[in-house]
Amino acid sequence: MPVKIRLQRQGKKASAFFHIVIADGRAPRDGKFIEKIGTYNPTTNPATINLDSDKALAWINNGAQPTDTCRAILSYKGVMYRNHLQGGVTKGALTQEQADAKYAKWLTEKENKVVTKVDKLANAKKDAYKNRMAAEVTAKDAKAAKIIAKNTPPPAEEVAPVVEEVATPEADAPQAEA
Repeated sequence: MPVKIRLQRQGKKASAFFHIVIADGRAPRDGKFIEKIGTYNPTTNPATINLDSDKALAWINNGAQPTDTCRAILSYKGVMYRNHLQGGVTKGALTQEQADAKYAKWLTEKENKVVTKVDKLANAKKDAYKNRMAAEVTAKDAKAAKIIAKNTPPPAEEVAPVVEEVATPEADAPQAEA
């Protein structure tokens, strides 16, 4: 009986959630399984993966074949790398301590990459929020300026007071030269 490590779909229509299970290859996708070894939630960024790596490694050593997606998940979590290192230990190329040191180094590097990605996404989200707020403030100021311009009456032109000259008989008479 071929044993597979595969995903079992759960969740609603638009929000998939998967269980990582050990199942008989002939069983239906969401049907009977032997053991549940983890969960996978692809809707979060980065995807949330909870996996019992010791059980997964034991099943791989017993001959369970992961599907393509499960192989990628197992590689992401380091199970395939541990299996590779264990192969080196059994062949005598490495000691167990060297294999454990290599795996611990790889694991810390991987955790740092994930933390960096999470921080980068959080900073991008904060920057996008700041940019939206700045754009909103400028749009608000522009609208306020338009409203003020519309509601203020146009400046009245200053008209110089008209001084009417009153005609006097003396002014009309020609002046005599003396």
